[in-house]
Parts: sequence; structure tokens; C-alpha cells
Amino acid sequence: MPIGRLHHLILDCAEPAEAARFWSALLGRPITYQDDDFVVVADNDTTSGLAFQRAPGHHRPTWPDPAVPQQAHYDVMVDDLAAATEAVLALGATALGDEHVFADPAGHPFCLVARPGWAPELGKLH
Repeated sequence: MPIGRLHHLILDCAEPAEAARFWSALLGRPITYQDDDFVVVADNDTTSGLAFQRAPGHHRPTWPDPAVPQQAHYDVMVDDLAAATEAVLALGATALGDEHVFADPAGHPFCLVARPGWAPELGKLH
């Protein structure tokens, strides 16, 4: 059984609302959550999607020039944060200081987040 499932792909940016409006229009999906620092674009307010997170001092990626790398991380929803923390550490993740924030073995950051009430338990997925 998997430890978790993808919740959102989080993109760092200077202006989350501006980025979300662009992707909402491009994908034909609504903005389903918004505060000053975090905006979600998804099919509806009970599904996962793209999220845009304010990153103070953000520098635009220059990819493919590696001077400023791509800037994104995954949120992985889990039923049990403590059990999932143990499991990802056993798989080779590294804790990054903040609670439930890790890096995969290649250094890519990801967060474990408690399963929202609208999402079925992991064991009840088809």
C-alpha cells in the first residue's frame, strides 16, 4: 500500500494570485482557494491541483540556464503524519528542519500534509 498520494504541485512565485489566474485561464480550471500567500487551481474545492506559494525574494527560473533552478515541490497527502514520516525516512528521505518537510534522495523538497476531510482514506482508493 502506498504511503500517500499527490495532493498539490506547489510552485514558488512572487505573486501567487497572478500566477494562479494565468494557469486557471490556460487550463480552464477555477481558483478554488486563495489567501494572500497561497492560491490553488483545481477542478473543484475537493480535488488536488496546482498551487502557487509566495516566495519572498523570489527569482524567476532561468531554465534551461542553471543559474536559477526550477522552483517547485510536491505536497503528499497522508492519513497518518507520524507513520508517513517514519516511512519516508526509511525510504531515504532527509528531514529539512520544518515539521513534515523533507527532501527526496536527490534533494527535491516535498511536504507531508494531513489528508483533507474531502479526500477518501488512502486504503479506500480504487
